[in-house]
Amino acid sequence: MLNSKHIIPDEEPFCPASVKRAADEIDRGAAVLDKMAAKRDALKPEAHLVRGDSIRPEPIDWLWGGWLAAGKIHILGGQAGAGKTTLALALAASLTSGGRWPDGSRAPTGDVCIWSGEDDPTDTLVPRLLAMGADMRRVHFVSGLTEDGKRRAFDPASDVEALAATLRALGTVRLLIVDPIVSAISGDSHKNAETRRGLQPLADLATSLKVCLLGITHFSKGTQGREPIDRITGSLAFAAVARIVLVAAKDAEHDRRILCRAKSNIGPDDGGFVYDLRQDELAGYPGLYASQVLWGEAIEGSARDILGAAESQPDEGAHAGAEDFLRDFLSEGPQPQKDVKAAAEAHCLSWATVRRAKKALSVESRKIGGEDGKKGAQWFWCLPEGQDAQKSQGAHLSVLSALGPDEHLGSAGAVSEIEI
Repeated sequence: MLNSKHIIPDEEPFCPASVKRAADEIDRGAAVLDKMAAKRDALKPEAHLVRGDSIRPEPIDWLWGGWLAAGKIHILGGQAGAGKTTLALALAASLTSGGRWPDGSRAPTGDVCIWSGEDDPTDTLVPRLLAMGADMRRVHFVSGLTEDGKRRAFDPASDVEALAATLRALGTVRLLIVDPIVSAISGDSHKNAETRRGLQPLADLATSLKVCLLGITHFSKGTQGREPIDRITGSLAFAAVARIVLVAAKDAEHDRRILCRAKSNIGPDDGGFVYDLRQDELAGYPGLYASQVLWGEAIEGSARDILGAAESQPDEGAHAGAEDFLRDFLSEGPQPQKDVKAAAEAHCLSWATVRRAKKALSVESRKIGGEDGKKGAQWFWCLPEGQDAQKSQGAHLSVLSALGPDEHLGSAGAVSEIEI
């Protein structure tokens, strides 16, 4: 017999209101889920495509035809002592003043922004710019950054976005110099991926603001003879990301310096220019000396060939022979420089080798003759007083190429012989 606890209770009576409340809760939950899904989808990366027929072709915006382009990254690398920073400042000076480029073409006029992690503007950068005729009203130095109300040093590895905003507001900068460019890499500058990531903000800045970006760097040690772009210190990505790579070196044989084009994805990738560095006292600043660039003739050939010739070691045998030649030729007393040069050519000695021998022997240059040592005067070479002037016996003069047309650039205002 069943008792009351085994009796199944009647089901709860049907309630339409309860069903509606449950349905509303389900709808609200679904709406929340839909919003969350939409927000998640909005955060997903989305690739943007541009159809080819909507792109209008445009020519490269050259600041200096074939050498400096707006909106592109450039690298200037080279040997220590080649004067890379001074070269960059020479280009900046031409741009700010609307002066001449090394090939004689006229530079446009624009502002320049400079960040240097190595040289002080006060005693180095500004004096050099002034010496080369820069319009200092158009030169801007990155001196720091204000963040959270506090001032700190500018870091090209993390502060490019802030710099881009400042340059965008200024609106007149055409050239941005970063010295050294390796400072833009926060990670390992010898790793391609990290170098590319570090350079991307600078590339974006250059593209968006149509600024020519020039990064300065060095050659790696022990790379003489290799392809110039492979000699850039750090990762190969530096040269790969740059659209144009310029290289600078000393030419020991001809006692000069050279700037040449090692790579260009947007124009010719060969040729170069001779240049020299000179220090003069800065006008209006007694006792302050500043370096400046003296541009010389254009040179042809690939960067590898030009650098190979520039970095070749002088022939020690030829040098010794040139010393013997000078001792012998000057043993009778001072001789006109033009006669020394003619005799050197007759002995198949290059003028550069003779000039190195002149320096080694401390041969003096003196201006003799003319009225008050000016009109009609000539430069004479003579052995220093007290030096043994006996003729060398059995001296062997090495056979070298005949004297060529390339000469060391003269130093206006300096007390030295005029090269002819």
